[in-house]
Amino acid sequence: MAKRREVPEYIHQEDFLVAKDKIIGKAHNTQGIGTLSEKTVHAVLKNFVEPDLDQQEVALDGYFADIYHNGEVVEIQTRQFNKLREKLAVFLNHYPVTVIYPIPYYKWLSWIDEKSGEMSEARLSPRHMNEYDAFFELYKIKMHLKNPNLRIHLYLMDMEEYKLLNGWDKTKKHGAWRYDRIPLGIRKIVTIDQPEDYLQFVPVELEGQWTSADFAKAAKIPKAKATNVLGLLYYMGAVQRVGKRGNSYLYEVGDE
Repeated sequence: MAKRREVPEYIHQEDFLVAKDKIIGKAHNTQGIGTLSEKTVHAVLKNFVEPDLDQQEVALDGYFADIYHNGEVVEIQTRQFNKLREKLAVFLNHYPVTVIYPIPYYKWLSWIDEKSGEMSEARLSPRHMNEYDAFFELYKIKMHLKNPNLRIHLYLMDMEEYKLLNGWDKTKKHGAWRYDRIPLGIRKIVTIDQPEDYLQFVPVELEGQWTSADFAKAAKIPKAKATNVLGLLYYMGAVQRVGKRGNSYLYEVGDE
C-alpha cells in the first residue's frame, strides 16, 4: 500500500483533474462509479483531450467520431481494436486519425460484494503493464498501421479498478466482472506518428544481430510477448530478419 501514498510524477495533471471532475466529481463510491458502463476511462480521456462538448461524438460518414476538431479525428479505444477496423477504413480515407489507447501502468484493485455492497481495501496489482502490451491490440488493426493518416498514442496511466465478487470459483474472483476503472493520472504518453517511430520500441542496448530471446531480456518482457512485438516491428520495417540461429530468427534494426 505504500506506493498508493506517494505522489507520482503525473503529466498534465491539472488539466486531467479538470476532465476527471467533470465526469465523476471529486469523490466516488459504489453508488458513484460504474454509472458509465465501464466507460469512465474513455469519458475522462475524451474530456481531457477535447473539453468542448460540441467537438465530441460528431457524426462523420456514417459513424460517430469520439472527437472531431479542425478536420482531424480522435478515437479513444480502451480495448478490442478489432471494433475500430471498419471505422478506420472510412475515416482514414478523408481525415488524419489519432487512436488513443490507455494502458494501466499501476493498478489498485478493489472487490465489491454484490449482496452487501461492501468494498474491500484497495491493493496494488502485481501486474505492471508497459507500452509493449499495446502490440496485442495493434495487431488487430495491422492492415491500417502503414496508412500515413494514422497516429497511435499510448497513454500509460495509473488506475483504480473495481470488480464484482461474482466469479465461478470458491473465491468468486476468477472470471469476475469488471465494474469500472477510475483513472488517477498519466505517467507517460508514447507517440507513434510515423513508421519510423516504431524504432523506439527496440532497446538501445541491442546492437548488431540478435534474437527474440535477446529482445525479451533487453525489453524486460516475456519471450512470447517479444515474439509478438517483433512480428509487428518487422512488418513496419523497424527491424529486419537477416538469418537464423538454430530455430530463431536473427534480427537487426531495419533501414526502411
